[in-house]
Amino acid sequence: MKTAIIGASGYSGEELVRLLSRHPNVELTAVTSRSLAGRRVADQMPALRHLVGELTFTASNPAELAAHGEIETFFLALPHGVASEFAEPLYQAGKTVIDLSADFRLGSTSLYQSSYDQPHPAPHLLEAAPYVVPELADNAWKTATLIACPGCYPTSIQLPLVPLLKAGLVHPSGIIIDSYSGVSGAGKKVAENFIYCERNESMKAYSLPGHRHVSEIEEQLSKAAFADCIVQFSPHLAPMTRGISTTIVARIKASLDEVYACWEKAYADRPFVSVLPSGTFPDTRHVVGTNRCDLSAVHDPRTDNLVISSVIDNLVKGASGQAVQIMNLKYGFQETAGLL
Repeated sequence: MKTAIIGASGYSGEELVRLLSRHPNVELTAVTSRSLAGRRVADQMPALRHLVGELTFTASNPAELAAHGEIETFFLALPHGVASEFAEPLYQAGKTVIDLSADFRLGSTSLYQSSYDQPHPAPHLLEAAPYVVPELADNAWKTATLIACPGCYPTSIQLPLVPLLKAGLVHPSGIIIDSYSGVSGAGKKVAENFIYCERNESMKAYSLPGHRHVSEIEEQLSKAAFADCIVQFSPHLAPMTRGISTTIVARIKASLDEVYACWEKAYADRPFVSVLPSGTFPDTRHVVGTNRCDLSAVHDPRTDNLVISSVIDNLVKGASGQAVQIMNLKYGFQETAGLL
């Protein structure tokens, strides 16, 4: 199957190039970038020279891409707002579009506008685009041709929490979440706050109290809980290149054994979620470069809280790897194809 990446110059785009160029079931046919058009991919991504051959960046023209007869699946690694410019013509042309931006993650235009400070660019497509965490979504999404990939923070939060909320094992109110992300989560840009001397040996919170991922987190957790789920979410910028470490505090309604039984049932046949023993704490170094989420929990008898830890690679399970996992499941490939 022939695939293309639209907007491949950023970190998520580069990760998609790495994954798709070695995937056993697909051919990476086109890689686009308005800023890099005409340049060899190997020159811009030297670490991937052995994978990309003579592949060259092409210009990003939505109409021309939609008219490309051979390419079946397009990955959009574009900023919010821009992704819809491509999603619309590609979707109308009958292509499969897997969108890594935020344009189709939220269920309402008002929520999108309040979170991203702009009107939704394609409201008529919202109902056509299921939101897919592969381990959590039902199989109905596989017939869709426009698919919304979750954000990185929300992935690290939903994988441990959604099964517990669905089973009624934790209270949906009063959940506190602290997440720590590597600097690559901010994207490939030149800004004083992200240069080496500013970030090395330094860590800080940011976007408090209303990070734009809060709306996505609360919307999905509320669906799982069948109740309003208002969370306190505090993101932090950590002095590492990639990875997310998330700590969740929730009031427990069951025993720790029941929590683990719920996780074991939910993820028994899922290759990318590892449930670690209680007291074994996930470490970002063990998931960097993988599509895996490691998670564990302890019960604090003093507060009667459940304390959950989870880790992912923000560029793989939090973005490009999850997108490839979605493609694998949609087309009936091995779920792990190109990801191990």
